[in-house]
Amino acid sequence: MTDATTHERDRLIEHFGRRYSAGEVIFREGDVGPEVFILQEGRVRVLKRVRMVERSLQILKPGDLFGEGALLPGTPRGATAVALSDVLVLALDPDTFGALLQGSVQVAMRLVQQLVRRLRDAEDQIENMMLRDNQSKVVNALLKLASEAGRLSGSAQVPVSPLELSSRSGLDVDTVKRAVLQLREGQYVRILEEKVVIDDIDALRRLFTLLGMKEQVRT
Repeated sequence: MTDATTHERDRLIEHFGRRYSAGEVIFREGDVGPEVFILQEGRVRVLKRVRMVERSLQILKPGDLFGEGALLPGTPRGATAVALSDVLVLALDPDTFGALLQGSVQVAMRLVQQLVRRLRDAEDQIENMMLRDNQSKVVNALLKLASEAGRLSGSAQVPVSPLELSSRSGLDVDTVKRAVLQLREGQYVRILEEKVVIDDIDALRRLFTLLGMKEQVRT
């Protein structure tokens, strides 16, 4: 980061920075808010209530944009954002956000890439919703993560927490932990701190195919 970039970030934080403690709600689903947020420090969980159950949609990291629905005036928040750790965010009104994009091609491109990635993640979640078997959902999510890391065969170390895997698979954390335990017992994966180690991606892909065949037999 250049001195000019650091100075600009410090200026933005001075004027638009906002801090939240771990567990604090940044905004709630259904609220109407005037601000777009860019995460600077810490991690944020974005979740949505489906009937009586809260489901994680995303785990955000520094540099991520969220609350972009505020760019459409009067639009209620589509999800709830909660600080997973102590966080620092930029809270920008639409005019300030627009000026930031116009003033920095680099920032604009990074945010466009995020939105494209978010659309791709939404497509993956829709694909996972069509799978009936919980084990298939977790295996599919792990294969997608390995692919995103550029690993289509051989082995892969996927940095993902149970909460993040819950978001990717559309399952609650306890169900994800049980599915991962089954994969460990079958020697398809190992756990190394907050990484899932896949020793043989092709074997995991064959398991996914087998689970799909079992699903077809049951229907």
